[in-house]
Amino acid sequence: MDRILSADGTPIAYRRQGEGPPLVLVGGALSTAATDAPLAALLAPHFTVITYDRRGRGASGDARSGAAGRETEDLAAVVGAAGPGAAVFGMASGGALALEAAAAGLPVELLAVYEPPYTPGASGLLSKARCTARLHQLLAAGDRGGAVELFLSATGVAQETAARMRHTPLWAELEAMAHTLAYDDALLGNGAVPAERFAAVTARTLVICGGFSSAPARAATRTLAEALPRGRHRTLTGQMRDVAPQAIAPVLADFFAKDVYARQAS
Repeated sequence: MDRILSADGTPIAYRRQGEGPPLVLVGGALSTAATDAPLAALLAPHFTVITYDRRGRGASGDARSGAAGRETEDLAAVVGAAGPGAAVFGMASGGALALEAAAAGLPVELLAVYEPPYTPGASGLLSKARCTARLHQLLAAGDRGGAVELFLSATGVAQETAARMRHTPLWAELEAMAHTLAYDDALLGNGAVPAERFAAVTARTLVICGGFSSAPARAATRTLAEALPRGRHRTLTGQMRDVAPQAIAPVLADFFAKDVYARQAS
């Protein structure tokens, strides 16, 4: 993997593959560039795909002081390395990161996100507040495994499945990244869609959800799309939170390629 320095000097590891217009993939919580590899492979025939290890994950560094607010700078560095005209796709909390970066002035014209986990509504905001408080308690106590279990539970993983995962080699990798859950949690604020801030997003943005995702998750994506000045919404039939790369790759290829070629022709 190549490395680039973020604004605070933290090294961020990234990988480049394929040929064509540059496209940066931003992973969700507890993910690395390797997590995005199957999707990257499907997009590589059409784009130069850049995947990267977010701060504190994989081969990237981590200056933990103020790290949550530094992730937008990390993404800006990766987009800069990708080259002019780079588009961005963000998965789950990676979508929230991409939107925050765009609102802060990241120079991207095309952006797509899949189910950023906002939780608008009274019950959603209360659930987010409780989850945030519990996450910080666990991390302060050094209970990395508990923090990972909390995240898995919040994303719909059954307790029995999480218990089995504890006995796999993957668990140690997840625990090593557990502190970064606080970064993702901070990106989501109180859980509400930050409509006022996202009014500054000028990129043409596709907000995607799964047709089999929960009703609150689907509603949140519609609220998000409506908050974005150039947002549009799409539902992938038969998909859930863990979207299949084979299902979303053609949607992304169609969205990014059409707009790229339209801009080039204009």
